[in-house]
Amino acid sequence: MDHLSLTFAALADPTRRAILARLAQGEATVSELAEPFDLRLPTVSKHLKVLQRAGLVSQSRKAQWRPCQLEAAPLKDAAEWTELFRRNWEERFARLDALLEEQKKKEAGHADDER
Repeated sequence: MDHLSLTFAALADPTRRAILARLAQGEATVSELAEPFDLRLPTVSKHLKVLQRAGLVSQSRKAQWRPCQLEAAPLKDAAEWTELFRRNWEERFARLDALLEEQKKKEAGHADDER
């Protein structure tokens, strides 16, 4: 699987997104990451493995504990990829806005004709 696909697959799960949001505030242990969830440590560890495979999280060793850190580079790559489509979305929304504005004017004109 390519790197971008791994990133989007990892981001598809709300628990993994919440873990990344927590790591954006600073490093944390697996136990600290598990606290807000009703999940067992092995389940959180499985989520971390998915995030590590996608390159979004790394773990270091500091004495007895292994803190996790956010690795933002894959998120940047995903953001750049989605940015390619933003102009298209904005153009479509602008056309829709113009169409809706035209429709409002027509409806207002019909209301004036009926008076």
